[in-house]
Amino acid sequence: MGCGMGEVTLRKASLERFPADPRRASVLGELHARPFPLIELPSALVVLAFMNEDHGESDLAILSEMSVKRGVPPPAKDARTHSFAFGKGRLRWERHTEFCTYSYEGPPPARFGDPVEGHPFGAEFEPPGPLIAGVHLELRPHDEAGRAGLEVFDRTSFCFSVMEAGLAHAATDFRQDGDGLTRILVLDDGLPPARAGALAMRLVEIEIYRTLALLGLPLAHSVGPQVQALEGRLMGITQEMKGGTEDSRLLLQEITLAAAEVEASAASVLYRFGASRAYDEIVRERLVAVAEQPIAGQESWTAFLKRRMAPAMRTCRAIEERQANLSEKLSRAANLLRTRIDVELEHQNRDLLASMDRRARLQLRLQQTVEGLSVAAIGYYVVGLFGYVAKGLEHEGLPVSSTMLTALFVPVALVGVWWVVERIRKHHVGGEDGH
Repeated sequence: MGCGMGEVTLRKASLERFPADPRRASVLGELHARPFPLIELPSALVVLAFMNEDHGESDLAILSEMSVKRGVPPPAKDARTHSFAFGKGRLRWERHTEFCTYSYEGPPPARFGDPVEGHPFGAEFEPPGPLIAGVHLELRPHDEAGRAGLEVFDRTSFCFSVMEAGLAHAATDFRQDGDGLTRILVLDDGLPPARAGALAMRLVEIEIYRTLALLGLPLAHSVGPQVQALEGRLMGITQEMKGGTEDSRLLLQEITLAAAEVEASAASVLYRFGASRAYDEIVRERLVAVAEQPIAGQESWTAFLKRRMAPAMRTCRAIEERQANLSEKLSRAANLLRTRIDVELEHQNRDLLASMDRRARLQLRLQQTVEGLSVAAIGYYVVGLFGYVAKGLEHEGLPVSSTMLTALFVPVALVGVWWVVERIRKHHVGGEDGH
């Protein structure tokens, strides 16, 4: 016994001395963040879902005020669930990513479909945000009185299936009653309280999440004309590119503007379409979790939702794919135009270099001409100076005519001047090559 107590103390001490990751508590608590309620039959639930437009601040304030009025401590600022007794029933609150739910569980009315009494959603209740979904669910015994409630539903959209592997039957028409609530009737065939609570909340979540999933459809309808117009612009741009008569820079500017509009359009629907896909997946998971079994001659929940929701989800996916294809095609068109502009610039550079080469050759010929004239001019002056020297020599008695000496000196002068000029030119050229 002593050794056992020592081992427990040792283990506890060992765990306490280990530094804990700050995320550990949140991760461990996630599995128990939203436990299903235990529901005793018969029972009625009224569930309202509100969008969080201010990050849940007003939601928390309203819930805190309701709690304090009933002598219950308010929820913590980071709480995700909270519940307390309310009248003859119980109010349960849950916080989600972009919405919150208020669930009241209490005694059912005399007949299915009649308003539930005693819930907190009367005139004094201040909604924390816009209402997005509401559910009126009742769990009743599967007897003659319970089955009488099935007559309330609209037969054009009536769904009736076996749930929980034969422990319950669930019916709905996905239509709203006079209070704007979707009616769901669960007929009990032996559900224990835990499974009754799990089934009820899963059916409620199917209604809420299918509503949230369909929020992407109006957005797809509003964005569709814009995407179509951009596709028309892309077609016009590609036709102009094919013709090759338009200014490539103007076309590139137009493509850039169209690409910016496509990216802005895609960004505006990115979150909503992503959320719709996630909510649609949750609906599918909940339908699997309730273990639905179709009834011959009755439409099942899964078949009805698949037929009604699948086209909406395909529309959202089609808009996303068209936006992605537009962005890719505009990017390719822009690359083609940039290539064309680069080729045009290369041709311009080639023509410019050819023109510069022609000017350089002309300048060289002009320089050579100037050099020849310079040699002749300088040689003329040198010969003139030598003529004075020859005349002086002739005057002093040199037996050679000054005219002959001057004539003989002309080739020497020209060669000498040319040699000096050539040396100077080579010196300058060598200096430039050295730099």
